[in-house]
Amino acid sequence: MSPKIQEATIREQRQMRQRQLMDAALSLAMEDGVDSVTVSAVAKRAGLARSSIYEYFASSADLIADLVMEEMAYYNKRLLKAVDNVDDPFEYISLWIEEALQYVVDGRHLLVKSLNTVTTPNYRKADIAQGHRDLIGTIIKPLNAIGLTDVKLGLSYVQATIDVASVRIESGNDAALEIKYAQNYALAGLKALREL
Repeated sequence: MSPKIQEATIREQRQMRQRQLMDAALSLAMEDGVDSVTVSAVAKRAGLARSSIYEYFASSADLIADLVMEEMAYYNKRLLKAVDNVDDPFEYISLWIEEALQYVVDGRHLLVKSLNTVTTPNYRKADIAQGHRDLIGTIIKPLNAIGLTDVKLGLSYVQATIDVASVRIESGNDAALEIKYAQNYALAGLKALREL
């Protein structure tokens, strides 16, 4: 009689396989863009049968939704690490902007851009929306702390500044200078908004 498989062992096996598939999909997306993330390409990269993917994901869109969620969580951790133990709200905002733009410099934002072009299954949209809210949540408290009467307006201006700096960095401008410009511009703008 063979030994009985424990639930924890099955769970660990499933987690390992799912991680293997996610890593294969991530590497494909980073190398060749999101269009390369197909069920057969992921299976081949992971060294598994194509049919085995469906044990873990309903479709390639479901797999990509998981990649989006994972990347947002990674980005969120980066932002929070950059501002860890920072009490001054202006310093916090400045460091947050720097890390957001460093993410652009590192090229990881291209993955998110490409992943966001895929239509995600309806049942995953709430999870992805929550991931976006979690990212925004990392900057709301310091925006409140500086005394803005309209935090959403302040957030919009910070995001617009990051968007412009991102385009300039992608266009080949000096990243360190663009980050400094964005920090200075955003902080000056927030201070001006505070006085309205």
